[in-house]
Amino acid sequence: MANAFVAAFEILSFGAIIVLIVLGLGIIASMMGIFNFAQGEFVLLGAYITYLAYAKGMPIWAGMVAAPFVVGALGFVLEALIIRRFYAAPIVAMLGTYALGLIIRESVRGLIGGFYLTVPEPIGGSIDIGAMHISAWRFTIIVITLLVMGGCYLLLSRTSFGLRVRATLENPSLARASGISTPLIYGATFAFGAALAGLAGALIVPVFSLFADLGLRFLIQGFVAVMVGGVGSFIGPVAGAGVIGTLSAALPWVMAPVVADVLVFVLAIVFIKFRPQGLIAGKGV
Repeated sequence: MANAFVAAFEILSFGAIIVLIVLGLGIIASMMGIFNFAQGEFVLLGAYITYLAYAKGMPIWAGMVAAPFVVGALGFVLEALIIRRFYAAPIVAMLGTYALGLIIRESVRGLIGGFYLTVPEPIGGSIDIGAMHISAWRFTIIVITLLVMGGCYLLLSRTSFGLRVRATLENPSLARASGISTPLIYGATFAFGAALAGLAGALIVPVFSLFADLGLRFLIQGFVAVMVGGVGSFIGPVAGAGVIGTLSAALPWVMAPVVADVLVFVLAIVFIKFRPQGLIAGKGV
């Protein structure tokens, strides 16, 4: 019983990590119509900023708070200088963001020297439930993920900013005629997605350590999760992240991890083949 509970918690915590990473990727893909292949490197930057704060003797929480703002600001600048030119050609945008990600990844690799660097958990120890012990920090990640999910949904569906975002991305010409600054909305949306990736990186670096390819693993899983969940809605990518995260965490308990990873992607490909619109298809938030 105890082992089953711990296994369920590990699966839930890993699923929460995937959801947190997919949130930003899904918002950019669903609302802007492009796949940001630099999203994994935005996760890496969030982790690196947290490590820098820790290495400079600052509280780890300071780095975690700063990470989404710094990465979001970088995303805003990159959208204005580079990404904006590719909206009419989504394939070119994918290649462009992949190139940006490669530059960021190799720059971080040069800065950390190819090493694995550790960051302690801000909330250490475990939560004891009878004879069962669960990680306090992984439980914190689950709680933060739930709060971020709720906040994102309310922001994009219940606020005037969210209304302007949806109006801009569904009908840019009409939005401009209504006095909405469409370039600013595009930039803010991309920056918001990047900031979520930076937050994800800051939260997971105590769990996975800091290394140059940290974001690459989650980028692939995030991309598959968005495709399985469905592009064009807020709920779709989140649902896809839940499915992929659960399978990725659960299957290694019953088979070799390498076989489990391959099986997850095979199942995802088969599902997308028969249901290309994903679990939940939509045209906007």
